[in-house]
Amino acid sequence: MPVLIMRAVVVLVFFVPHLAFAQSVDPTPQQIYERLAPTVVFVAATPDHGTGMGGTGSIIRSDGLVLTNAHVVLDATNRPYSQIFIFLKPDRVTGNPKTDLSRRFSARVLAVSEPLDLALLQVQQAPSLPTIAFGDPEAVHIGDHVLAIGHPEQGGMWTLTAGLISAEFENFNGTPGKHVFQTDTGLNRGNSGGPLLDSRGQMIGINTAMARVAKDGTPIMSINFAVESNVAQQWLQAQGVNLATAARATLDTKPSGTHTPLSQPAPNQAAAPAPTPVKPAVVTTPQIKTDPHPYDMDQVVQSLRQKQMKEMEDIISENREKMKTYR
Repeated sequence: MPVLIMRAVVVLVFFVPHLAFAQSVDPTPQQIYERLAPTVVFVAATPDHGTGMGGTGSIIRSDGLVLTNAHVVLDATNRPYSQIFIFLKPDRVTGNPKTDLSRRFSARVLAVSEPLDLALLQVQQAPSLPTIAFGDPEAVHIGDHVLAIGHPEQGGMWTLTAGLISAEFENFNGTPGKHVFQTDTGLNRGNSGGPLLDSRGQMIGINTAMARVAKDGTPIMSINFAVESNVAQQWLQAQGVNLATAARATLDTKPSGTHTPLSQPAPNQAAAPAPTPVKPAVVTTPQIKTDPHPYDMDQVVQSLRQKQMKEMEDIISENREKMKTYR
């Protein structure tokens, strides 16, 4: 009997640590992508005439709240573009814009902060949507692996890239409260506003800027920046937005710097109120910022206008059929 007890103890000592290790293993990049890619959207902001802006956003609430960069949705006059569209990920990305961009919804800007380069959007008439969880940036260290999902120029839609945290900066470019991660994760024009994910698949940053050319013209590679997610959480709380977070519910510091609400979503409401047209304050442009034209937007705009024309033609045809019935 003592021998059997000893053997049982040995078995437990051997297997329990391995069981604990198995439970703590992080998901693979493939698993993270499959789970979170549907929470990432393509943002297309267009004027009434000419080209516009393309970028990336993250769905942070199931009723259609999307977090992205301010420079993705503001035009040269610091006003929101006249038309903003959100595209949800299709079941399968093929590289064909007609199918990849078929799930289109209109959106409006609820609030922007140019100093923090953050914007909050509301998707119109969208179904209940999958959401991304905020992580804890304080648990992330230099050398940790990170992932990004976005729509880089000349690349595929809903692209997955990987890298490391390279450095961390407080009050980036002299903006109080704008704390950022530097990362060598592959980011390009079009990744703006998309999520930077930790090894567990939680959003610990919002990709916002990249450096590609030094002051003397020397090319620069793998220098990218993401606003830490706790900065975004504090800003969202200032707008009256309550979110279920994956980490801390409250934060110690509150980012300063002016923010300009176009309207404030009421806490715990499924739908946000209509925006108030208030002109954002003009601030100094950051020294390093994503190029304002991340895509050949002509193709996107043309596709959008073709869809709108088709919708109008369908409405006209439907009304004609109804008129025939009444005669």
